Amino acid sequence: MRRSRFFSMLLVIAALCIAGGGSFAQMGEVADPVPYPEGVQLGDNPIVRFNLDELLTYAALDSYSEPDWVSELVAAGELPPVEERLPENPQVILESGMSTGLGVYGGVWRDFSAVPTEGWNLCARQTQGWFGINYIYGESLTKSGPMFLRKDNLEPLPNLATDWHWSEDGSQLTMNIIRGAKWSDGHPFGVHDIMFTWEHVIQDDNVDSWTTSSSWEIGGEPITLEAVDDDTILWTFPVPFPVQKLFDMDFLDFNICAEHVYAPMHPAINMDSDYDTFKTFQVQDDLPVPSMGPWVATEYQIDEFMVMRRNPYYWKVDGAGHQLPYLDEVTFQKGPSGIGRTLITMAGSGDHSNLENPSTYVETITRSQEDDAHFRIEWGPETLAFVLQFNLSATLGVEDERDQALRDLFRDLRFRRAVQHALDGDGIGQAIIRGPFMRAFPGGITPGSPYFDIDNVVYYPYEPDSARALLAELGFEDTDGDGIVNWTDGPLAGDNLAIALNTSVDAAETGTVGEAAVLLLQDVGIQINLRPLQGPAGDDAITSGRWEMRVNRMGQEFTTSFTRCDDLGPVSDTTPAWHRADAGERDLLDFEAEIVEIVNAFCLEADFEARKALMARYNHLFTENVYNGGGVIGRFGLALAKRFNNVPVGAPPFFYQWTWGNVIPEAVWVNPDEQVDQIQPGTLPVYDGMDDM
Repeated sequence: MRRSRFFSMLLVIAALCIAGGGSFAQMGEVADPVPYPEGVQLGDNPIVRFNLDELLTYAALDSYSEPDWVSELVAAGELPPVEERLPENPQVILESGMSTGLGVYGGVWRDFSAVPTEGWNLCARQTQGWFGINYIYGESLTKSGPMFLRKDNLEPLPNLATDWHWSEDGSQLTMNIIRGAKWSDGHPFGVHDIMFTWEHVIQDDNVDSWTTSSSWEIGGEPITLEAVDDDTILWTFPVPFPVQKLFDMDFLDFNICAEHVYAPMHPAINMDSDYDTFKTFQVQDDLPVPSMGPWVATEYQIDEFMVMRRNPYYWKVDGAGHQLPYLDEVTFQKGPSGIGRTLITMAGSGDHSNLENPSTYVETITRSQEDDAHFRIEWGPETLAFVLQFNLSATLGVEDERDQALRDLFRDLRFRRAVQHALDGDGIGQAIIRGPFMRAFPGGITPGSPYFDIDNVVYYPYEPDSARALLAELGFEDTDGDGIVNWTDGPLAGDNLAIALNTSVDAAETGTVGEAAVLLLQDVGIQINLRPLQGPAGDDAITSGRWEMRVNRMGQEFTTSFTRCDDLGPVSDTTPAWHRADAGERDLLDFEAEIVEIVNAFCLEADFEARKALMARYNHLFTENVYNGGGVIGRFGLALAKRFNNVPVGAPPFFYQWTWGNVIPEAVWVNPDEQVDQIQPGTLPVYDGMDDM
């Protein structure tokens, strides 16, 4: 019933657009670009910003404390004293940067994940279930999520790297690493873990890590990393002051692997192992696994729920010496779709949802305004974008004549522009949700980005006749009268123009946009076959190149571009996802060569205004050449439990990172009279062999 209503709404809106949209091209003509309109502003909760030294420091305090029930375990001899579990100079989260001040212990954060937990080897690209689970589990040298709070410098915050300094010529960067920190199993953390990660994960191209050796090159010249001593590492770069690389030391890009766990399973160290075994040996429910995060998974009932308990060795404290986190427990329900997170938040059994499926906005807003609602909503800028992507690789994943013919077609601007003219972005947006929430988007840099320049957007309007004219120019004709155009020459002559369109089960609105694309592209003679994929299946399709088109929710590189600039164009073997290299080889389209030049210059440019000028040219090329087929743009909403204290003012659901990277969750606390029951109260993660530590 919902699908039928959606189609009816879409067709009505499309008819209205045709009736009132002004002059439309006749058959054989192709419409010119038109100015891209401004969006409508929704709510505004100004962010309160701080200098770094108001947010955190690293220092030895006079004394430390922990929850009383943990102290009882210490007294029983089951755990070392808290001062022995903390590093020499723990990270101190300062009260001056907190929104509601020092907290109290206890309580639980109840959340939801719609992605299967593949395993626990985050370093070999396994997902723990996203939706915050990966972020809690993995720790890195720097941290970009809370950058939105900084007013002194647009630079990542220190994390496991406590501080750094550049050499005079800018070719070297010395980083000091936190001293005396421990993994959640009590094993010492140190430079040895960082060097293992660098040498045997990132630099080993047999490991499917988030960044590879090609990601750590500048202009084809390698970046090197070496250990200076037990607490210091030294980066050497082929160009001066590549400050952007600080963002590549953040979540996913440089998740640090526990050497004592992974080295025995690595084929370069253990000849009896292999790379498949290395990737998969940490199975979903074999818990706990060592982590540097604030909570550790202790129970997982596959596809049902996950329980995470406080890490007794967590290396952060507040200004009064209370070991963090304040919350004892985090839980994740499991479900088939991200909409489930919104539903449990509305029902009161969940505490957080990123509003990223606009079809649920009206119900969620209505519920939040009721007297008994336990959550509130904040709206972010226009950064929620859904686009159609074409597989532009000339060879990766090509297995037969049909694959080759489609790739050649996708690489022809006339076809990409035909798709753009066929998509009624405004109509799709209004069909998804009435009002100012969603509108047409031409792809590229999002309007909510500090790098967006509306004057450099090339916006091809919804114009079905232009799409038909371009398809005819490409030689397509409906030769059998079924409403779908046919190939008229080559190995597919006589076949319908049919394309598989992948959508994501995990990001439900990709399916909604995909359903709209089926109708709108069918209207101009293109048959679209939807392929909903979940989690790892979608990732595998991208890695192997065995996909045709897909609806994708755009990543943060199109909003906070400097933080993930390598993802903006074909400058590494794995980026962008829609044009990956094939065994290191890639046939660039003409405009892509200039994009590579722009991205390389952008990544090394220290001046913001100069970077903005580069992105203006980049976005012109991106939209002019329909690098992605434009879809719709809207805003993320953040629904969060009212009982949570210390959530930063104006915390966005998605900017430099997602919610779990923005709210500084280890500092979130709940008043005792508002705390809800825990699933595993009074317990800590227990590892085999902990008594031997």
